[in-house]
Amino acid sequence: MQLSRRAAIAALALLASAAQAQPWPSKPIRLVVPFPAGGGTDLITREVAQKVTGSGYTFVVDNKPGSGGNLGVDAAAKSAPDGYTLVMGQTSNLAINPTLYSKLPYDPLKDLTPISLVASSPLVIVTGADSPYKTMADVIKAAKEKPGSINFATSGNGTVAHLAAESFQKVAGVKLVHIPYKGAAQGATDVISGQVQLYVSSIPTLLGHIKSGKMRPLAVTALKRADDLPQVPAIAETYKGFEAVTWFGIVGPANLPKDVVAKLNADINKALKDPELVKKLGDQGADVEGSTPEQFAKLIRDDMTRWGKIVKESGAKVD
Repeated sequence: MQLSRRAAIAALALLASAAQAQPWPSKPIRLVVPFPAGGGTDLITREVAQKVTGSGYTFVVDNKPGSGGNLGVDAAAKSAPDGYTLVMGQTSNLAINPTLYSKLPYDPLKDLTPISLVASSPLVIVTGADSPYKTMADVIKAAKEKPGSINFATSGNGTVAHLAAESFQKVAGVKLVHIPYKGAAQGATDVISGQVQLYVSSIPTLLGHIKSGKMRPLAVTALKRADDLPQVPAIAETYKGFEAVTWFGIVGPANLPKDVVAKLNADINKALKDPELVKKLGDQGADVEGSTPEQFAKLIRDDMTRWGKIVKESGAKVD
């Protein structure tokens, strides 16, 4: 009986060891997008997931929008640390929301494992094709003549777009009215129809509408003009040093195994060097980045400090 019991324990140990030794990944990986389908984050995520899938992975993209991206990030943060649930985080939900929200359900520095920075993109300020505003100078002039008469839409309170617009108002000495939406699609529809006068979002989100002629781009928020919109001036050309860029990067729950992080990082960065992916993201107005996990972690920490200061100065707050 004693031998039989020992044999059973040994057999179970062997089975557990075999299970642990199973190569990763052995099943599809859920890649959460914390915003609605069709927006800039969703487009970038799907392009990257498709390319990395060619390296032996199967990704299932899962849109989980809500609460400024917090719901999707929180779902990933609370998932098992086995590498089978990841999330495409971005500046807003990893660097801005910790200061913006009085009660954030996760701590980006403690509850998440940075894997790799993926891409970045400046913002673009647009107006409808039938709008009377041809340049940002027109907007500034009208806003100074009648403060509060011009509104601007973004995909939510405390997003990079919102805070960039708040910073712009400060340097330009104007007062605009913010209209936050829950996602990019409805805001785009309303600016095209003329119900909203300005829209601020990432270039990937709005580039299709710009190319179709439904929106008129007025300015970009990088230090220099965007390659996809070379005719559109940068705000920094008028207000030196003005910059607001949103970035996108893949993170997982805290305590991910180091070998899983290393494999993911290597294969993601390999995919980001693929000329086809570089072109596809570039066509959508995004710049391919790539990084080590340590470099991405530093970016998150540094931007939490930078954007946290801007949040406090703007007085933006979400409960």
